[in-house]
Amino acid sequence: MCDGKGRPLVLLLGPGQANDSPMFANLLKAIRVPRQGRGRPRTRPDAVLADKAYSSRGNRALLRSRGITAVIAEPSDQTGNRKRKGSKGGRPPAFDAEAYKGRNVIERSFNVLKQWRGLATRYDKLALTYRGGVVLGAIITWLRELGDTP
Repeated sequence: MCDGKGRPLVLLLGPGQANDSPMFANLLKAIRVPRQGRGRPRTRPDAVLADKAYSSRGNRALLRSRGITAVIAEPSDQTGNRKRKGSKGGRPPAFDAEAYKGRNVIERSFNVLKQWRGLATRYDKLALTYRGGVVLGAIITWLRELGDTP
């Protein structure tokens, strides 16, 4: 998970042969953005921009319960199922097409990490060493962004 500028916020490793949607709730729980000065860290983003794989009813309910705007496109199979049910299918979920254009930021963030050959090809057999490489890549990304700030 990354912020709007492509800087990594949360890095979690999931099972190798599973998709990443089941890890969504764990990613949301792990967000901790410190505030400037005093106060608790921020744990709730304003909106979540995600691809169609995250469009499940459970993910949308989780976001709704936390008061987070879901900017997730509805897959064609879900649209067809909803329309087939007629009025019992409910109305389509809200979707902001203009905000969805910013979803490419996470893809670009992944691609920055994949510039490291070891991460892109998954040479490391142990999750611990692979995660260490990912964390090191995230630190470098943040250092580049911060630059020479005092």
